[in-house]
Order: sequence, then C-alpha cells, then structure tokens
Amino acid sequence: MASNKILGIDLGTTNSAFAVMEGGDPEIIVNGEGDRTTPSVVAFTDGERLVGKPAKNQAIQNPDRTIGSIKRHMGEENYDVETDGETYTPEEISAMLLGKIKRDAEEYLGDEVERAVITVPAYFSDRQRQATKDAGEIAGFDVERIINEPTAASMAYGLDDDSDQTVMVFDLGGGTFDVSVLDLGGGVYEVVATNGDNDLGGDDWDQAIIDWLAEEFESDHGFDLRDDRQALQRLKEAAEEAKVELSNRKETTINLPFITATDSGPVHLEEKLSRAKFESLTEDLIER
Repeated sequence: MASNKILGIDLGTTNSAFAVMEGGDPEIIVNGEGDRTTPSVVAFTDGERLVGKPAKNQAIQNPDRTIGSIKRHMGEENYDVETDGETYTPEEISAMLLGKIKRDAEEYLGDEVERAVITVPAYFSDRQRQATKDAGEIAGFDVERIINEPTAASMAYGLDDDSDQTVMVFDLGGGTFDVSVLDLGGGVYEVVATNGDNDLGGDDWDQAIIDWLAEEFESDHGFDLRDDRQALQRLKEAAEEAKVELSNRKETTINLPFITATDSGPVHLEEKLSRAKFESLTEDLIER
C-alpha cells in the first residue's frame, strides 16, 4: 500500500538528504546505513553497483568506476558517463541515487512512497530542473514539484509567516557554496539574487586536514601517504570524522594504525588536531 506522505529530497552535489512531515514538522529520515545524509556517489565493481556510503568508501581505490558530483552535469547536452562498456546520462546516475533514497524511505516508513518534492539550486535553468524531475521519475517517483533550495531552507526555518522581510540564505554544501537573497511576503518566496562558488565546500575543509596529516607524516617518515590510494582513503575518512568532532570539541586525536609499512615494519599515524589549528589551516577558505 502506498503512503500518502510526500518525500522531501535535497539532492545535493556531494550529499543528499530526505525527510517527511510528521506532526507538522519535517523529520529527516535515516538511510539504510543509519545516517542522516547519503553520499551522492555511485560506483560499479565487478558485477555490482554501489550507491551512497559504500560507493564513497571505495572511491579513491576505484576512481575510474566511481561517479560523484553528477549534479553539476544535470541538463547538460551530450554529457554521459561510460563505465564497464555501458553509457549513462546524468539523469540515470541521479536516478540510481534517488532509487536508493526511495527504498530507504519505504523501509523506514513501512509503506511505498510514490510522491516527492526535490530541491535544486536557485540558479538552475529550466533544462536542469526538467532533468532533475526526469531523474525522479526514472527512480519511480511522481515528482510533485521542483523547489529552490534557499526557498526550502527559509520555509524549514520558520520564515513562512505573512510579514514582509528580506533574508539571506548561506548554503555551504560538501562541494559548492551558494548565497541567495529572498524577498518574503504574503506567503510568496522570491529569489532576487543568487551567487556563490561552485568549487568551495566541506570537501575543501577535509582536504586541508588530509594535506596537513600527509605533510606531517612525510616530515617524520619521508613518505607521502597521498601517493598510496589505500592510505589516502583512510586519511580522507579520518579527516572528515575529525572535522565533525571539532564542531563540538576543542581537540581531537587522529589515530590510524598500520597506515603503511617500510622495511622496518608497520608505521602508525597519530596526530592531535585542535580547533585553533584547524581554523588556521582553513583560514584561506573562510576568506574566500
């Protein structure tokens, strides 16, 4: 039996999230891995397709068959991805991610979910919006509406009263940074200006930690861990975890045993990273 709920989907460049209304309030649904966000990554291995976290976790070791940030190509003519002798459009890749979201939502709710609202950047063209809607339909959704991301953010934060106001929405995602100015009044949301940086996001903060760890390790051991795909994958996962921990702690310890081996045996990595040091490493990103 199909649920009467409409799924709200933030189809992001780096990560995606989905929610339903419960008791008049939006509730984020945890995915099959128990997380509140799903990496927007699809990968192909021998005879298997991975979507979300499993795809992200092997991305560095399997770069040629891993597809991320496909949102940047939505609606782009003559763009496709070739892997394992198959060709996929951006809409088809996005539909694989949306298909996982649909399955995870249905597992969580215990009912089939047919209807969805999907958000897109305010600067998306009609072609990009249609491509997003097409991806939803390929995944099995009846896409009720495509909504601007800053409009959805304004609604979610309670700015849906009838008073006239002007608000600015900062959206720092995993791979992009968008700023929008909206005029609100009488229940109408109008995006009057939008700008941003398509190459600035949380991934850059992760990379700053990765580079710092690699440089400290090379200084001590004479080996650049970024040249080892397996070690780099572990660095990337540890960097993201450290960044999250420093949101509510002043210091964290990054401990990666057996990160590599030399003629003398296994080598371990252990570094303490303070919030102050992290802010200093990423000062240039804040300035941007």
